[in-house]
Amino acid sequence: MALLTRRAVLAAPVIAMPGIARAQAWRPPGQVRIIVPAAAGGTTDIMARLLAQFLQSRWGSPVVVENRAGAGGTIGTLEMVRARPDGTTLLLGNIGPQAIGYSLFRNLPYRAEQIANIAGTIRGPNVLVVNPSVPARTVAELAAMLRAQPGRIPYASTGVGQSTHLSPVLMLQMLQAEAIHVPLRGSAPAQIEILAGNVAFLIDNLTGIIGHIQAGRVRALAVTSAERHPLLPDVPAMRETMPELATYEVNTWFGLFGPAGLPAEAVNALNAEVMALLALPDTQRRFTELGGVGMPGNPDAFAAFVRSEIAKWAEVVRKEGLQLDAG
Repeated sequence: MALLTRRAVLAAPVIAMPGIARAQAWRPPGQVRIIVPAAAGGTTDIMARLLAQFLQSRWGSPVVVENRAGAGGTIGTLEMVRARPDGTTLLLGNIGPQAIGYSLFRNLPYRAEQIANIAGTIRGPNVLVVNPSVPARTVAELAAMLRAQPGRIPYASTGVGQSTHLSPVLMLQMLQAEAIHVPLRGSAPAQIEILAGNVAFLIDNLTGIIGHIQAGRVRALAVTSAERHPLLPDVPAMRETMPELATYEVNTWFGLFGPAGLPAEAVNALNAEVMALLALPDTQRRFTELGGVGMPGNPDAFAAFVRSEIAKWAEVVRKEGLQLDAG
C-alpha cells in the first residue's frame, strides 16, 4: 500500500459517496477557518486540511486552514475560544492542548467548559525513533546510553505539553533516567531535528513519521500502544522491551472543537459531516496508511472521551510532579 504523504493528502480528490446522506440543514454563515494549534506538516495539520477539503466540497464555500503553533497548542486554542461561536472558527485539536494542558500548565488561559467538543477524527500510537547514527538498536540499549550520560542526550518533542513531550517524560521516569528536552513548534520541525542528527531520539505520532520510518531515515525502537502495530509488526510495544516499562501505554488522538456557545444544531451538523468523512472508504484507506483509525461517535460520546483523557493525564502529571507556565 502506497505511503500517504501530506502532499498526497492535499492533492487527492475527495470522493463524494452517493450512499452517504447529507448532514443537517445548518450551514456556516460565511467562510470557515480551521485553526491548527501546531506547525504545518504534522498529523494535526494533515487532518485539518483533509477535513477542510471535504467540508468545502460539501458546502460549496471556502474553508481555510490557519496554523497557530506555540505554547503546546494553547495559543491556537485560545484564539478559537475567543472567536464568535457561529461555526466560522473551528479548531482541529489534539491530546495536548485539549487534555494534557489542563493539568500541566498552571496558568492555562482557557478552561474546558469554554470549548465545545464536536467530533473525534483519528487516533493512533506514538513511536520511539532514533537517528540512524545513534548506536542503540533497542530500548534497553537506549536506556543504557541515557543512564551512562544522565542529562546529556537531547530528545525532541513537537511542543511542550503535547503527547510527544509527556510520552518520553513518562518513559524516562519509569527508567529512572534523564535527558535534555528540546521542544519544537510541531511535528515537522521536530522531524527536521531528528533527521539532521541534532537530537538522538523522538517520540512522535506514528501517523506523522511513518514515512521516514519506512524510508529508513529514522529507526523505530518501540510503539507506545499496548500491542504492536500492523504497519510495524517487527517493532515491539514499549511495554515488551524492559521490565521497568511493563505498564507503559500512550495513545494520541485528534478531534474537531469549537467555541462554547456554538448552537447545538451547528455541533450536530458538524459532527455529521465529520462522520461522513470518516465513513468514506477512501478516508479509511488513508487512515490505515497513516497507521491510525477513525473515531466515530456523536458529540456526547466524544465529550465523554475527552473528559476521561483530561482525568487520565491529570493523574500522570500529578504523579510526575510536572507543572509549567503556559506561554
